[in-house]
Parts: sequence; structure tokens; C-alpha cells
Amino acid sequence: MAPAEPKNSCPPPDASTRHPRLKLPTKACDAHCHVFGPKHLFPYHPSSTYEPPDAGKDRLRELHDILGIERAVIVQASCHGPDNRAMLDAIATGGGRYKGVCIARATFTDDDFQRLHEGGVRGVRFNFVTHLGGTPNLDAMTQILQRVKPLGWHLIIHVNAEDLVKLEEFFARIDMDILVDHMGRVPCDQGTSQPAFQVLKRFMQRPNWWCKVCGAERISRAGPPFHDAVPFARELIALAPDRILWGTDFPHPNITRWMPNDGDLVDLLTEFTEHDPALLQRIVVDNPERLYHFDS
Repeated sequence: MAPAEPKNSCPPPDASTRHPRLKLPTKACDAHCHVFGPKHLFPYHPSSTYEPPDAGKDRLRELHDILGIERAVIVQASCHGPDNRAMLDAIATGGGRYKGVCIARATFTDDDFQRLHEGGVRGVRFNFVTHLGGTPNLDAMTQILQRVKPLGWHLIIHVNAEDLVKLEEFFARIDMDILVDHMGRVPCDQGTSQPAFQVLKRFMQRPNWWCKVCGAERISRAGPPFHDAVPFARELIALAPDRILWGTDFPHPNITRWMPNDGDLVDLLTEFTEHDPALLQRIVVDNPERLYHFDS
């Protein structure tokens, strides 16, 4: 038997989360975060390209209490693959604070999808980024979308910038709500006129396209406090203020440059929204409520 492929290293999140200067409004939502393990209860998937340090639901709750966040969307990360149990457990024990986004396979039955829906899942995510396995099987993806659309779910795509260009025609044919992670991972040093960002902006003029203005630490080339990401966030917000979400991306898997402090990421929202409390309210409260229906 061939030896197992070595897993990529995955540093832990910053353990000294500072209290942000920005006071978030009531019912503020972290619309992109993860739970990892704990491994002894929820093992990492054999297909994962990385094995992170445990950062389970209790650690997530501690983070949100420091940041002043009352709600969250827990996004299934590739380290757990299609085994959504850790995410579902966090939702079930979260007292109504959480909704979820799953990873699915074509082998899932209709009952599997119904159980996920009853467990609080409202979307399905597909990873296109190279270090997580690259472009998925598009036929299988299309079949899954056809099955979850009647549940009212949306599609979340985690793409590299070049994927937006390469797969523009494929994405354009999808007729359900589409939510783009991390501003499409467009590199800040190539400016807002770069082709991939222009593709994303064209998509954001369509009423079924949404985007998360998070991942500043991933697209920045200047480093903390990641101010070079501000122009990208502002242009997206100006295009579609009612279809923008924000999240921490805690516990920040596969960070290769600068591990952010989540208090700094909250304060970056002040710049993204140009100090406008009404705009902040839309992005962290009203928009996630409309997409995820926390009170229902």
C-alpha cells in the first residue's frame, strides 16, 4: 500500500482576539466561519489536503462573544469534506444562533438533503481553489444544484480569481442565488481593473448574485491592517448593497502570509462601509437575515 500523502500544515488562529473598536449592531452575523473538530468527536476527512488544529463550537462561541456577534453561518470546510456532522452539531446546540452551508456529493439521497435542511443548512458550497483540489466535476455539481434548488438553498462558490474568468460562461448559466466567497480571491496588487474583478462586478449586477466582503487577509498584498482590500469591498458594496455579506473566516484555514486578529477584521468594516451605520446594518444584519431566515 502506498504511503498516505502528507497533509499541509495549518497554523492556529490568533489566540489573543482583541475587542474591536467598532460596536456591531444587535443581531450582527458572521456569515462565514467554520468549526474544526474536535478531532476525537468529528475526525477530519481522509480526502482533506490539510489537517487543522481543533477549533470547535465552544471556541467559535468565545470568539463571537468577544467580537459582539450574535449570529453566524457555519460553512462546511474541506477538512471535514462531505461529513457535515460537526457543523450540524454546532447548529443544533447553538440556541438558534446558527445556520449552515454544507458540502455535498452526488451520492447524497433526497433524505440526506432533507435532514440537512431540517438541521439548519441553507446552502451548498463548492471549492474551486487549487490547494483544495481544484475545479469539481461540473456535471455532478449541476445535478446537486438541481436537487437542492427546490429546498430554497443557494450556491456558494470558493474560487480563485482566474476561475471567474475561465468559468464565466458556466457560472452565467446557473439560475439560482450564487454567493461568492472572499471577494473572488482577487489579488489586491492587480487593482480593481483586473479582468477577474471586472467579471465579478458584471455578475454582481445580476439580481441572483451575492458576495462576501471578507478574506481581506487572503487578497491583501500590503499586509495588516489590510487596507489595500478596501477599494474592492467598496466597489462591490456600491454595486449591490442589498446582496453583500461579511464574515470572519475564523479559524482562518490555510493562511500563508498573515494570520489576522479577528478584532482587526471587524474594525475593517468601518472602512468598507465608509463609516455609514445604515450600510453596516444592511451588511451584517439585514442581508444575512434575508438570505438565511434566522427567525424562522
